[in-house]
Amino acid sequence: MFEKGYYGPFGGAYIPEVLVSTFEELEKAFEEAEEDPGFWEEYIRVLSNYSCRPTPLTFAENLTRHFGGAKIYIKREDLNHTGAHKANNVLGQGLLVRRMGKDRVIAETGAGQHGVATATMAARFGYRCTIYMGEKDVLRQRPNVFWMERLGAEVVPVNTGSRTLKDAINEAFRDWTARMEDTHYVLGTACGPHPYPAMVTYFQSVVGKEAREQIFALEGRCPSRVYACVGGGSNALGIFSGFLDDPVELVGVEAGGKGLGTGRHASRLASGDGFLGVAQGYKTYFLQDPDGQMRETHSVAAGLDYIGVSPILAHLREEGRVRFEAATDEKVLEAFSLVMKKEGLIPALESAHAYAQAFKEAPSLGRDDIIVINQSGRGDKDIFTIADAFGDPGWKEYIQQKAEAYRA
Repeated sequence: MFEKGYYGPFGGAYIPEVLVSTFEELEKAFEEAEEDPGFWEEYIRVLSNYSCRPTPLTFAENLTRHFGGAKIYIKREDLNHTGAHKANNVLGQGLLVRRMGKDRVIAETGAGQHGVATATMAARFGYRCTIYMGEKDVLRQRPNVFWMERLGAEVVPVNTGSRTLKDAINEAFRDWTARMEDTHYVLGTACGPHPYPAMVTYFQSVVGKEAREQIFALEGRCPSRVYACVGGGSNALGIFSGFLDDPVELVGVEAGGKGLGTGRHASRLASGDGFLGVAQGYKTYFLQDPDGQMRETHSVAAGLDYIGVSPILAHLREEGRVRFEAATDEKVLEAFSLVMKKEGLIPALESAHAYAQAFKEAPSLGRDDIIVINQSGRGDKDIFTIADAFGDPGWKEYIQQKAEAYRA
């Protein structure tokens, strides 16, 4: 167990002996890159000419008028290449892979956005690529599976456990244990053993740096509050990191699923159902039963359907620096519809959690207040889930016609 990488009582690297040298290699490569100004310059150059950064900070004029309270701004991470903030992390890790001289990458994915981003990065840099994905997520995010495979990645459905993200992570670690010499594990969020939480936060911090500069350019001051959804926590830590030293209230929004009282949710911090434990190589709050076994989770958003949370966010909650709330599936779908109708934007269901909480609070704020919502990704990938949720008759007819055409 490494001593580094603790955030209060959270974090660490609880890894099998066989992986120690691989983690030491990764930690060394990351620390050297952090100290090399040329690495960050190359990283920003790749993001600028390949991933379309900087992403804009959009004033939501219609939503602001609708609620009549705080001015609402939206950080547009959906405009990254591949449609989510995930591109920031994978391109940074892709550059590290080149420094380490490896030629194969593996990854886990829930909503599929991290898988698509990793497959894209692998194609861009010329790496072999394998993606692990829970069988349940394969079914609800089939369009992303299609793109991963077209990009040249092998997608491996995981049919163990709850067949979701936590099981995909376990399978990715098993693969890595067997292929350490030529393979790097591109972990997608700010969880896992050290140095992943620090490394993913470092790459995602570009979001917060930009947002702070942009709100000062537009309004000349900091926002009152910043909202972000929280699964593992990568997009939240990305945008929060730009405002940690400012008098800004930071609000993380977890998946309330069917309601916190139902047990069918993925809220580890806001619900009070999370317990401190060690799993998947790190210590944090997990949704687990009294015997320490991981509980099944539920969320309409596959990317938030996870049992743990970043140890950095757990620490920031303990320090009182970040407030955590939970939004139910019902409120998320309401927020999703409102954003589409008022602003013409299609947020990911993950991002719609941040909107739901912001919409709950915006009317009670003054007109001098400013809030920023991180739209971490776009909702194209969620079309099947959303169409089912709304029971769209035209969509059902279209799917039936396509099925008939395939039978012909």
